[in-house]
Amino acid sequence: MRASAGDRRAYAWLVERHQGAIHRYLARMIRDPETARDLAQDTFLKAFQALPGWRPQAAFRTWLFRIAHNRALDYLRRARHARTEPLDAVLDVPDPAPGPHARLEIARKVSQLESALATLSPAHREVLLLREIEDLSYDDIARALDLSPGTVRSRIARARAALLEALRR
Repeated sequence: MRASAGDRRAYAWLVERHQGAIHRYLARMIRDPETARDLAQDTFLKAFQALPGWRPQAAFRTWLFRIAHNRALDYLRRARHARTEPLDAVLDVPDPAPGPHARLEIARKVSQLESALATLSPAHREVLLLREIEDLSYDDIARALDLSPGTVRSRIARARAALLEALRR
């Protein structure tokens, strides 16, 4: 890989390719888009510094999510709480030109989902985000979070159950 050999242009391409996913993951994990932007930059800086030691046995994307996961956990440990932000502050809800009533209903559902996600533990929230939003495989999640695939499956099942229960309330 040219980036690991010090090619800054190749690394810039990798950053451009993965920065959206890393920022989305961090913003949803820590629930603060501005801090997530800083943590995403820190993730890419740490990755750049560690790139000479990266081995292609691990997918680059999975390796980046592992670094982002560590950054998020460090932040959450320091903050000792996860703040609640409305999902629309983190995401731009796509507007395929629905009417105002449809937009209001979408916003209500997004808000309910965000509230339900906020009730989950960080461990459950992160596996759901990596699986459902970032579309990582169970094996990639296991590698990114340093867990066994069985633990990932179990956490995802528990997280989905907890999310459904929170949505019912």
